[in-house]
Amino acid sequence: MENRKSFFHLHLISDSTGETLISAGRAAAAQFRGALAIEHVYPLIRNRQQLLPVLQAIDEKPGIVLYTIVDQELADHVAERCKEIGVPSVNVLEPVLASFQAYLGTMTRRRVGAQHALNAEYFKRIDALNFAMDHDDGQLPENYDEADVVVIGISRTSKTPTCIYLANRGIKAANLPLVPGVPLPDSLLKATKPLIVGLIATSDRISQVRGHRELGSVTGFDRSHYTDRANIHEELKYARSVCAHNQWPVIDVTRRSIEETAAAIVALRPKLR
Repeated sequence: MENRKSFFHLHLISDSTGETLISAGRAAAAQFRGALAIEHVYPLIRNRQQLLPVLQAIDEKPGIVLYTIVDQELADHVAERCKEIGVPSVNVLEPVLASFQAYLGTMTRRRVGAQHALNAEYFKRIDALNFAMDHDDGQLPENYDEADVVVIGISRTSKTPTCIYLANRGIKAANLPLVPGVPLPDSLLKATKPLIVGLIATSDRISQVRGHRELGSVTGFDRSHYTDRANIHEELKYARSVCAHNQWPVIDVTRRSIEETAAAIVALRPKLR
């Protein structure tokens, strides 16, 4: 009986997508091992007409109410009705806005969905994401001079996720696998615009990661050769020699997260900030 879980209703009301609210609610609920939240998510609630059925649902299934509503009148209405129903409610955004307002000394604009505004920065990120996907794993090498960054490295050095992370910062990043015996494309050697950076890791780390990769159905694939530390050592030796010959910087990703690797790349080229 001690391991029995108790369930409670968690109502999440947002005037936007609700992603931030869901994360906050789950983070809080995770701190209580004996309780499981039954989530009720209500996104894009921006007027009283949309709010009415939400409040009815809360009345029918009482529980904790979290909300992120920037419209003060609508937020006050949620608080008042929850008090009448007899359920706890928290405006998750309000203390954050209050802290910003106190520190910056200016009033908030209280603009709904401001974090998702379709501005130039948004479209820059989308363009960069498309570029990263189109130029993943050595695709379209003729376009390398259009990139901000070209990430090179042997298999399983986190090239693709690093490029995707950079793209989310609006940085156009391509990646190219280094394979001993396979010459580098002329377009890479002649590129003048991008920062070209090599990623390496320890042989043990790469072998471990490769051991979890599902490639057994690929024709001619030899898993033992792919994960052999001696072979990986030779691949890394080749990668280092390529970067040294071309004076390209190298980053060891063995103990770095993707975010840390991306930050190191940005630091190598300040104009990417």
